[in-house]
Amino acid sequence: MLILAHGQPSDPMPAAAEVEALAKLVSAHLPGWRVLAATLAEPGALERLQGEDPGLVFPLFMAAGWFTSVAVPARLEAAGVTGWRQMTPMGMMQAVQDLAVRIAAESGAAEVLVAAHGSGRSPAPAEVARDVAARIAAESGARRVECGFIEEAPFLRDVAGWGADAVCLPFFAMAGGHVLHDLPEALAQAGFSGQILPALGLHPEIPALIARAALEAADLPH
Repeated sequence: MLILAHGQPSDPMPAAAEVEALAKLVSAHLPGWRVLAATLAEPGALERLQGEDPGLVFPLFMAAGWFTSVAVPARLEAAGVTGWRQMTPMGMMQAVQDLAVRIAAESGAAEVLVAAHGSGRSPAPAEVARDVAARIAAESGARRVECGFIEEAPFLRDVAGWGADAVCLPFFAMAGGHVLHDLPEALAQAGFSGQILPALGLHPEIPALIARAALEAADLPH
């Protein structure tokens, strides 16, 4: 199984190391499996898979959009990696969305801001975040639940009127530059004084959820 993330082209190694660490955590739940890691941004990462037996590709993405439907298959083919079967992206998994709702509910916050990447080219990333926010609003008891985005309106830097007891749930797969820098800077511009929770993809339950999804995809007991 390959865990595949986007990565940062200008600085690919931190993301590569993060995905590698995740792969090790996932492998602990999959005895006998070979769990590999790669990013699209790291030069030569996919080419290293040449000669590996085909397996599953787990997209460490929060939506099913252009990257998962076009870029990932094209990059695998260009690297000479064929026969691999792509799984549901992490953010589209029911279990991961359930986890997001539970995190928000267990925070006890009356106000929840779901922070996501968004896109200026595709509605898919924002739609997933809005669906999760709608579930949080319906199931958590919070009186105010909204979305804010880095790359489309409503922008995180423009959110306003949140109380000190609000929480921000970053709907992100990794602790990359968006989560570490862009998100807190945007919230600071907006005067957001609530708590910023860890990125959803960093939750301790995520490796087990990925492993369970792999077993289901392979039609094996779990």
